[in-house]
Amino acid sequence: MTAVYHFLGVPFGYILKFLYETICFQNYALSIILLTLIARLFMLPTTIHQQKSTAKTQRIQSKVRKIQQKYAGDQRKIQEETQALYSREGYNPMSAGCSTAMIIQFVLLFGLIGAIYYPLSNFLHLPEAEITILTEAVKGLGDSAMEKSSHLSELLVMENINQLRGLEGVSEATYKAIESVDFRFFGLFSLGDVPMNHTDGFHAIWFIPVLATISTLGTSFYSYYKQKQNDPSGGSAAKSMGCMTVFMAVFTIYFVVNYPAGIGVYWITSGLFGLISTIIIGKIYSPNKVLAKLMVEETVERRSRENSIKLVMSDKETNN
Repeated sequence: MTAVYHFLGVPFGYILKFLYETICFQNYALSIILLTLIARLFMLPTTIHQQKSTAKTQRIQSKVRKIQQKYAGDQRKIQEETQALYSREGYNPMSAGCSTAMIIQFVLLFGLIGAIYYPLSNFLHLPEAEITILTEAVKGLGDSAMEKSSHLSELLVMENINQLRGLEGVSEATYKAIESVDFRFFGLFSLGDVPMNHTDGFHAIWFIPVLATISTLGTSFYSYYKQKQNDPSGGSAAKSMGCMTVFMAVFTIYFVVNYPAGIGVYWITSGLFGLISTIIIGKIYSPNKVLAKLMVEETVERRSRENSIKLVMSDKETNN
């Protein structure tokens, strides 16, 4: 995974630096927020696709339930009719909600995280040999985050650059390049700092895990509510989503508490924008509207097919 972050983080790093130097007043935190928003905008087609796919799945499932009721007790017949239905509808249950758009989404996410994880390589574009010296030296500082995950080493170099002064093989230009970056979150705390390092009392950095958890729960609960609203008899699907909501909350807390604040800023921005876009898209592409459109399209397609058959039969009768 580290190699993926490195590879995909290169173009995002250039974009991050462009935003930092031209639009964001050389504020690194603001650059991360803006880059996250831009990435999420590129993901909107994926969200819209998923919304439409969900509606189509609901439409298919209603037909599947009718088949199950009609052939109750005959599992073989149910499977045959269900497969025939999928074939007629051009529906693949294994790929519902998954497509090239989903791959694009992961590329965007991993690229964005890669740019944040590796600021020395992908943002400042420092010489690789000097980066190696700095990241090896930071391991000797005994940082708990460094012990948990070595891929955070470049963030920790940014955080602890004053303690790494004077290393042989590192130029003064490199030190100045790192020190010139405003790596603090609007003056409150360093984006390379880790919340778990501040357990001895209140610290502003703890707003990061709190807000990240709220943004994650907000999106999860809204999605759960909409699913229950659109499909009250969701059954196991609803229970599964409820479990996923709890899991995501726990995962978010662990992730943002134990990782640098820069990752938390990305998480919060992505979560809040995701929630807003989900609400807006849910209004524009509500399941009921999409289902109604699907039914109209099915009717038009069926009538077109019937008319084509009639024309063919008419031609045959004329020729005969």
